[in-house]
Order: sequence, then C-alpha cells, then structure tokens
Amino acid sequence: MMTTVPASLESLHVLYQSNDYIVVDKHWDIRIDSKMWYEKHTVQAQLRHHFPQLADPSTYYGFRFCHQLDFSTSGALCVALNKAAAGQAYRCFKDRTVTKAYLALIRGWVEEQIQTLDFSIGKNSTEGKTHMMCIEGTEGCENPKPCQTELTVLQYGLYDGDPVTKVLLQPLTGRTHQLRVHCSAIGHPIVGDFTYSSGTDNAPYRMMLHAHFLHIPLEPEPLLVSAGDPFVPMVDPKWLPQRSVRTLSATVEALLEQRVEEDRKLQEDVRERMRRDQERKKHSKEQRTKEESEEQRKQCQQWLSEWAGD
Repeated sequence: MMTTVPASLESLHVLYQSNDYIVVDKHWDIRIDSKMWYEKHTVQAQLRHHFPQLADPSTYYGFRFCHQLDFSTSGALCVALNKAAAGQAYRCFKDRTVTKAYLALIRGWVEEQIQTLDFSIGKNSTEGKTHMMCIEGTEGCENPKPCQTELTVLQYGLYDGDPVTKVLLQPLTGRTHQLRVHCSAIGHPIVGDFTYSSGTDNAPYRMMLHAHFLHIPLEPEPLLVSAGDPFVPMVDPKWLPQRSVRTLSATVEALLEQRVEEDRKLQEDVRERMRRDQERKKHSKEQRTKEESEEQRKQCQQWLSEWAGD
C-alpha cells in the first residue's frame, strides 16, 4: 500500500478495525479533518467515503480522532467509533501510557546512536514564523514547556546522494511539531521538512516522518498496531542504505518490553501505596478503638465507684 502517489478519497488503508476503533495508515500531505470547502482530501472525507454508516452526526467532524498527526506526517492514526471508546483512549493519552514510535530520515550522519533529546519547546512569536514552534532560548520563543524525545539510529545511508540517517523516534511528551523541532535542534532536520529547513528542503516528494508504531493499553485488550516502513528503496529508490546498526523489529520489540516493564513497576507502586494506605487506616482504626476502650474503662470505674458510694 506504500506509494509515492498523492492521496485520494479511495486511498484509505485500514490497519485495524473493531466495534470501537479504526486505525488507518494516514497518507502523507493530507489533513485529518477540515471544514474548508477546498479541502477535498482529508482523513475525515476518506472515512465518510468508505464508512458512511460509521459517521456520528453528533460530532463536529463526524469521527472522533484520538490523537493528531501533522499534515506532512504519515502513519498510524486511531479513530474511536463511540463516545465510551473515545473516553477510554483519551485517558490513556492523558496518563501518558500510550507508546508511539516514528520512523524518520534525517539529514547528516548522527554520531550518538542512542540519545535523549531534551529541549523545551514553545510557540514562535517572530513575524512570519507564528505557524512554527521553537526551542527555549531562541528569539521569539514564548511559553516553552519541557519536552523529551528518544532517538535510536537504525541505518546510515544516502538520500539522493546526500548523507542521511534512518532513526526511530519515541516522543515522551506530546508537543506540537516536537519531533521536527528536536531533530532540527541537533542539526539533523528531517528530510523534506520544508518548514523547519527555512523553505530550502523542497526536493523530496514528501517529508520523511512516519508514525510506525502505536500501542494503547486499553481494557480488556490493548491496541497494538504497526504501520509498516515506507522508507525503503523499493518505495523510494533515492534512499540508499549503506550500513545497518540495528533492525527495526528488534528495536520496537525492545521499546515495547521496556514499556511493559515500566507499567509493571507502576502497577506495583500503586499496589504498594494502596497497601500502605490500608495499613494506615487499620492502625488509625485500632488506635481509635483502643482510645474508646480506655475511655469506656474509665467510665465503668467511675460508675462502680459511684455505685459503691451509694
């Protein structure tokens, strides 16, 4: 299904479907939703075209999108099919228990193969750049907030003759344009990112950022979806890998195992806090009972004394 052909109403690729959710492989250069008459090709329009019976007239766009992907970003996008499902997914995103991983081709060869990008990101207030974000300390950066991304190198190679690195990016926070700004901040902007290259990187047919992996710990069954890898020579012959550092499958598997271990520890911490709370309540109750018993003993002695005096 991966192609360099632009999006159309027919080109909707469904990765997963249940009674509660649909996960689609969003096309590059397409908006999720829009009320503008000239926006003919959106994910919203594609869903209405393929699944008119699933549209919910009580919602603004007809479908409940659980999260966002930039116009230029492709990959796994989750849509809730009812209010309860949307609420459950929302809580997972709010509690930061969702695991997302993106594939990207970035300019240059990255030396440090595993690193955490830690740059606070804020809104750019500079004239002509208000549609952009920026890192703390740069001119015009307003209200920067903490932001972290894990970067793992997968391959080194060439794109159209220029050195590039294929990486897996895991956002630990969810700021606007986070991955694009972080990659640009370390001097390795994403291939084809017109906005964060000051309009110079316009030769590639798309921006090379793809939401590859999505894990939402829903109950009773978690949602786990992979949207494949569009950055292979078979899809785009301009990309020529030269040296592999680690495989994509092993890297994602390790990421998921790490998340499972973190969730296990978190659950243990919750259980331990509950146990301590119960012990404190029990001790408090026993203390109150002891105090009440002592008070009753004193009252009984007083009554006996008064009775004996009578």
